[in-house]
Amino acid sequence: MDIKRVCVVGGGTMGNGIAHVFALKDFEVTLVEAKKELADKALAVIARNLDRQVAKGAVTAAGRDAALARIKPALSPKEAPGFQFAVEAVSERMELKKSVFRELDAAAAPGAILATNTSSLAVTEIAASVKDPSRVIGMHFMNPVPVMKLVELIRGLQTSDETYQAARELSIALGKTPASAKDFPGFISNRVLMPMINEAIFCLMEGVSTKEDIDAVMKLGMAHPMGPLQLADYIGLDVCLAIMEVLHQGFCDSKYRPCPLLRQMVQAGRLGVKSGSGFYDYPGK
Repeated sequence: MDIKRVCVVGGGTMGNGIAHVFALKDFEVTLVEAKKELADKALAVIARNLDRQVAKGAVTAAGRDAALARIKPALSPKEAPGFQFAVEAVSERMELKKSVFRELDAAAAPGAILATNTSSLAVTEIAASVKDPSRVIGMHFMNPVPVMKLVELIRGLQTSDETYQAARELSIALGKTPASAKDFPGFISNRVLMPMINEAIFCLMEGVSTKEDIDAVMKLGMAHPMGPLQLADYIGLDVCLAIMEVLHQGFCDSKYRPCPLLRQMVQAGRLGVKSGSGFYDYPGK
């Protein structure tokens, strides 16, 4: 399948990063947001991130300008006629994702593939909202998208071999390394990562050690680039809690129960970097 036209729905952290990497690889991108000001904000973020790449020598000024010219803002998938591939990157709420997929299904060209960037929700359930579930796949990019090389590909119950192969080839064309997972809660990445973060929070809550020493053990002893508590702050504690709840509900296993301290931090509005404070403080963020 020769894919040239792509629709990305959602211009937040993940969506603008996905649009960014597609545009750099010569794809024509329609970036859909609910409001014009949100689309403008997403384009401004992409421009700043491209400027950083130019400053580092990773992208030429001409390459930056060409990439920006390939991204068109829109308020609906209907404004992206003829798109051959779509990536949904809206908030991790099942009903919202289903609504987006119904819109994409109505606007898609025949044979278009519809991908969800969900990090933990069931791809099979999302796919049930469209006429042909065989064309739906999970395509979980890592944050920050322009930097991280991994794409987790998740096959729903009815995802076809052709859809999977097209998504795999597209991932490679974007300069990413695809890893395949079946449609179980949390897939691979979050099924492994989130319980580690959750256990680190239990260690803090139970007074096993300080946040600094918990993070130091994992950084210096396990060669992790960032400690689990600091990483949780960067992911967003509300996101961590939501994923732990998906794991807990999906497996009905107490080992996935969210730590009470994690829940309390979210209730307090201490969500991490995006709120200015989490396990650590982030002045000026």
